[in-house]
Amino acid sequence: MKKLFIPLTLASVLLLSACGANSANTTNNTSSSSSAAPSNSASPSASTTPASKSSTLIYQSEEGPVEVPSNPHRVVVITRFLTGNVMALGVPVVGVDEMSKTNPKFEEKLKNVQAITDESVEKIIELQPDLIIGLSDIKNIDKFKKIAPTVTYTYGKVDYLTQQLEIGKLLNKEKEAKAWVDDFKTRVKTAGEKIKAKIGENATVSVIETFNKQLYVYGDNFGRGTEILYQGGFGLAKPEKVQTATQKEGYFAVSSEVLKDYFGDYVIFSKNADEDNSFQNTETYKNIPAVKNQRVYEANAKAFYFNDPLSMEYQLEFFIQSFLGKQ
Repeated sequence: MKKLFIPLTLASVLLLSACGANSANTTNNTSSSSSAAPSNSASPSASTTPASKSSTLIYQSEEGPVEVPSNPHRVVVITRFLTGNVMALGVPVVGVDEMSKTNPKFEEKLKNVQAITDESVEKIIELQPDLIIGLSDIKNIDKFKKIAPTVTYTYGKVDYLTQQLEIGKLLNKEKEAKAWVDDFKTRVKTAGEKIKAKIGENATVSVIETFNKQLYVYGDNFGRGTEILYQGGFGLAKPEKVQTATQKEGYFAVSSEVLKDYFGDYVIFSKNADEDNSFQNTETYKNIPAVKNQRVYEANAKAFYFNDPLSMEYQLEFFIQSFLGKQ
């Protein structure tokens, strides 16, 4: 399967989003939201400097300094990977990709937002954006720069927490972004400790997904909660076969016949209801230990793909409920 998730250049297999974390909350209620929770409405060294008294600021992007509005209120996001990052900081968006609009965690807030692509130049002009955000491989970048200040990021260049800090700097919301990052790391850490105490330090966890008539397993940097599960957050282990198979691309296509070889003690199934999931009815599948022990946890794939703050909040809550039960 070709990568649809790492858009455009890497975009061909919707199997795809993501980047890494540690976290948790200092309160005993691991699932509770805190005041630092994201609103629902990069280069690690990038920074912002005032360009004028209040109208603009200078953002140090990957391509160099860009003058951007200090209080943007008509943002166009030309990548599904950063929509939730902007929304989490409460900054209004007027144009996003179609996939963001169908995300069940986003669709209500985006119902009146225009669907666009990197080829929708005329439509984007009509939206009169004051800031355009995309990935570094989008088409028509030079045209977008003539419409509004345009900032692009290389997907996966930094981890998902650093990416949110960068978006915070860009939108003049660095304090809010940092507050969320610090709080989320604390809550993830707390949840991870509880989960490890329950399932055991050596328990393995796999993440699978059905997409485009194919089954996939995922590594530790490809969305679907993998950053929380495997990176500094929970620090859970993958089965050795998954570790080896996903080393290069971050994901690996498998057949239902050998799926059992890639299943850990626990499995997160990012499930697309509109895909063929009939393999779940086979005896081969039903006899896999994780299935027999009821340790396969199904999540809505459309809300589970990405690693923006809103998606990560959903993933963290899902893991807490799945592994620990009602808190």
